Formats: sequence, structure tokens, C-alpha cells
Amino acid sequence: MPDPNPIKQTRAILQALLVTFLWSTSWVLIKFGLDEIPALTFAGLRYTLAFLILLVVFLRSGQVTVLRKLTGRQWLRLAALGVVFYAVTQGTQFLALALLPAITLSLMLNLSAPLVALFSIPMLKEPPTRLQWVGIGLFLVGVGVYFYPHLLPEGQALGMLVAGISVLATSLGSIIGRGFNRSADVPPLTVTVVSMGIGSLLLLVTGLAVEPAPTLGWEQWGIVVWLALVNTAFAFTLWNRTLQVLSATESTMINNTMLVQIAVLAWLFLGERPGVKEVVGMAVVTAATMLVTWRPKERTGTSPASKGMPD
Repeated sequence: MPDPNPIKQTRAILQALLVTFLWSTSWVLIKFGLDEIPALTFAGLRYTLAFLILLVVFLRSGQVTVLRKLTGRQWLRLAALGVVFYAVTQGTQFLALALLPAITLSLMLNLSAPLVALFSIPMLKEPPTRLQWVGIGLFLVGVGVYFYPHLLPEGQALGMLVAGISVLATSLGSIIGRGFNRSADVPPLTVTVVSMGIGSLLLLVTGLAVEPAPTLGWEQWGIVVWLALVNTAFAFTLWNRTLQVLSATESTMINNTMLVQIAVLAWLFLGERPGVKEVVGMAVVTAATMLVTWRPKERTGTSPASKGMPD
């Protein structure tokens, strides 16, 4: 149940909106950073630095003893979560942002919501509700409106392919995280730190191995540090705090404002101006995503990986 205290409720809503705004600005900052930093290396630097920051919090939390109690199966699941949710998901997101408009990728990534609902049937034994089935159908309508009459925009085939991989990885990562956190055997902070550490280091090593070594100036380092410290470590910590007050429905509705926020920021700073058809498509997709992710009786207070990482 939501916290009945109206002051706490209002504060939590404002904090959650601040977090979604920070996550939305990430897309603009990443677009700027990609001018000088190769995509995989950029993603690796961001999440490795965020991991090191969260590692300090983890070490001070006293949860190190939890690591000694992890079974081999749990380590494998954490490793899988790290590879899928951080290495593959974040790597392909950065690559897709280098190839696609931010608005297009943002809309594509919303496809993870209906995919998670569908994947939950065989993998988690959590069939979608009737309302979620309606949302899935409405989502497809919104995507059709946005891309009509060209389902595959000219010159964006590779970007759409990379975005599709990112959507699949995001969905699978959410399923793995949901399955892991549902058992509540391992604290959320431990899940986040271990999985992020494995995935981010793999991502960074891969980027440095296959991409030319970047030369980062103060501006590029400033973007990387800000994304890691503020938009990742601080934002996810604050988001998890709001989940102690807000219901799952409230959190989902606030989180789904990101599509609109990203569109506005991309228009102001990246020159991406959607037409009337695109705006209508985004509105339909936003409404559909809310229906798909609406679980009024469910509480969420797990790690970012269990919910999906909006960026």
C-alpha cells in the first residue's frame, strides 16, 4: 500500500520525477559524448565507474558477508544478469544511440514492457492480465502509427537491428532480475553491485579490445563522471528510496513519462522534431505501456535490474 502521509507521498513523487528527468537527460548527454567516445567503451566507462561508486556503498553496508553465502547457482545467475542486463543491454543501447534518433530508440525500448509480459508466461508462470493483453495490442497500434508508412526507416536498418537486440536483452534481463529478486534470498544492493560489476567490466574490456582507444578531454570525462555518479549511482539510490513510499502503479506511471521527456529534450538539444503522427504514436505507446506494466497489488522495492534500467 502507498504511504498514507501526504507530505511523504508528494516528496516521493517529486523525487521520482527528478530521477526520470535525470535518466532522460542521459540520452542527450550520451548523444553528445558519442561524438568523441566509441559506444562500447563509453558504456563500459559509465557503468564501471558507477559500479566502483556503488561498491563503496556496498562495502560500508556490511553486506560483504552475503557473498560468502552465495551458492554456485546464484553466482551463475548473477553473472547471467550482469552479461545480459549490463554488457549486452547497455552496450547495444549506446550503439543504437549512435545510429538512431533518440526519440526512435526511446519508443523502441518501450517494447520491452509487452515482451516482458509475454516472456513471463513460460519463464515466470506469470500470465498477463486482460488489461495487459489490451495494452500489448494498443502498443502495436502505437508503433504502427509512429512508423507508418515506413516500418523500417530508410538508412536506419542497422540501427533498428541493434535496437531490437537491445529490446530483447532488456526484456530478458528484467525476467532474470525479476526471477532472482522474487525469491528475496539476496539483498537488492548485493544483486546490483555484483551483476553491474561483472557486466560493466566485460563491457569495458570488450570496448577497449574492439574499438580505437579514445582520447578524452575534460568535457568527455565530465559527461562520463556525471552519468556514472548522478544519473546512475545517485538516481538509482533515490529511485529505490521512492519505492518505499510509492505503489508499483504510481512508480510505473512516473517512469513512463520518460518517453515524453526524452522527446522534448531531443527536440530542444538534438534538433529531433517529431511530427503530429509521431506524437500521436508516442502518446498511444505511453498509454499502452502503462496498461502493460500496471499491477495495482504489486509492490516494487528491488534492485534496478529487477525493474529494468531506463538509463
